[in-house]
Amino acid sequence: MAWPMFFLALAFCGIAVLGVLAVRVGLEVRRLARAVGDGCERLARAAEDLERAATPLAARAGRTDR
Repeated sequence: MAWPMFFLALAFCGIAVLGVLAVRVGLEVRRLARAVGDGCERLARAAEDLERAATPLAARAGRTDR
């Protein structure tokens, strides 16, 4: 009777470890998703800034070609 109880306890510990690891993975995925979202926002802002800065330069280049 001792061996089946030992294996049952071992299986419970294994499932508990897998549960803890699943929670940790979930938290890291949430953190990664937040970092990706922040990076996308920064890239969008940088693209807008670049477009805003390039507009006068493009207009000036268009006037010199004519």
